[in-house]
Amino acid sequence: MNRSRSVPPGGSGTGGGGGGCPQAQQSVAKLAFGGAAGKGGLATVLNTRGGAMIMKSVSIFLASGRRASAVPRDRASKSGDRAQSSDRGRGQQQQLQQQGGRRDSRRNRKILAKMDELNGKLNPKMLEMYKRRTHFSKIEVEALCKIFRKLVTNASLNSKALAANNAGVIAKAGSSTDGIDRSVFRELLHSTFDIVTEETLMERIFCAWEKGYEGLPIRLEGWILGLSTFLKGTQAEKTAFCFRVYDLNSDGYITKDEMFALLRNCLIKQPQDEDPDEGVKDLVEIALRKLDMDKDGKVSFQDYQEAIAEEPLLLEAFGQCLPSDRSTVSFLSTLQASQEEST
Repeated sequence: MNRSRSVPPGGSGTGGGGGGCPQAQQSVAKLAFGGAAGKGGLATVLNTRGGAMIMKSVSIFLASGRRASAVPRDRASKSGDRAQSSDRGRGQQQQLQQQGGRRDSRRNRKILAKMDELNGKLNPKMLEMYKRRTHFSKIEVEALCKIFRKLVTNASLNSKALAANNAGVIAKAGSSTDGIDRSVFRELLHSTFDIVTEETLMERIFCAWEKGYEGLPIRLEGWILGLSTFLKGTQAEKTAFCFRVYDLNSDGYITKDEMFALLRNCLIKQPQDEDPDEGVKDLVEIALRKLDMDKDGKVSFQDYQEAIAEEPLLLEAFGQCLPSDRSTVSFLSTLQASQEEST
């Protein structure tokens, strides 16, 4: 028969004693470290409650740790954002400074180029560049710059003198900086290069002289590059120039109407001719048979190239737009002589 006996609080059924009982200490230790897990009775309850308290404490500690560590991270993040923003600001400022520097550099080059045009002088870099892009020597380029300056200056003085003598005439503002205008250019073609042709073709030569600046006063660059083709150009360069002259509306074709307009103005009309236009129409048909290689009723640049390659005499079929050999030799000799005198 089992007997039950009471165990005093804090005591033990085997050894009696106080709170210093080894079993009590062992239970506390197990509770603290979870050693009683899986066993029944009070130990399990105490262990479960103790574990929950410990986990709660740990959770609170970890949560407080996360909050504590979040603050430095937030501060570090904000600090990093400010640093990145500062870096971006400095980068944008440097980029703007570089862009501004490039703009200033381009502006300075344009100013220097404009001063070169006004003075008729070239710095060594520009001189070398024109030498590479043209068929001229450095000596010839320098001489052409001086001629350009004289032509522009004389035109400006004549314009001012005309305005002074005629109250109704107003001198064009800044005319000395514009370049070579139509009247000066036409006089140059006639007196220097022996080009005697009618008004329409003169105008076309002026407009086709500097590609991209059709109809505008000829600048120093256009003057030098145009004369390179005009005086020393290859067959291909002269072919392209003549085609631009004859293509009156710049659509890439020389049409029957354009041929008619060019040839009609070039012919000398005889009083006995009842219908001179009939003769012009006959010439147009002959020109088409010679130049229209693909037989589509108009002359493309490719047609013109192929026809000139087969028969070079057709290069100026619709009127003179290149200087004579005599005037070319004379002008180039003048360039050499003027440069030798200056040195």
